[in-house]
Amino acid sequence: MAGIHITDIEAAINWWRERQAPDEDDLGLSPELRALAEVYALMVYYRETECDEDSMPPSARAAWLSWYATTPDTPCIAICSTSQGDDICKGCGRTFDEVQLWPEMSPAEKRATWRRITIESSSWRFNRYAERAPDQAARAASSD
Repeated sequence: MAGIHITDIEAAINWWRERQAPDEDDLGLSPELRALAEVYALMVYYRETECDEDSMPPSARAAWLSWYATTPDTPCIAICSTSQGDDICKGCGRTFDEVQLWPEMSPAEKRATWRRITIESSSWRFNRYAERAPDQAARAASSD
């Protein structure tokens, strides 16, 4: 089971805040914001950095998945060194297994990988070829 990091919950909350007018009841929060805020509050209260993807309340998971659908699916910048035998791709920073299993990974597993490679920021995606990363995201969005 993969965990959804609290920073992804925050990002989803902020995404929904920018897009929805609040309801009149329940402190002016839309249903999606209420669902995500409840998960976020419990994580803060219990000092958890991740919530379980599978046991998340359905309304919060649906709101999170709506935000997730707006993020780039893959960190690939079309420079893959795992095909040349590297254990970790110099282009995107994913391991050989992560590259191979990417289509089968859950959204939370993909976000965990994104989080790791972003924190490490040692792959070419974050330095030498950083300009290619936005182009890949735009291409992926336009192909939908």
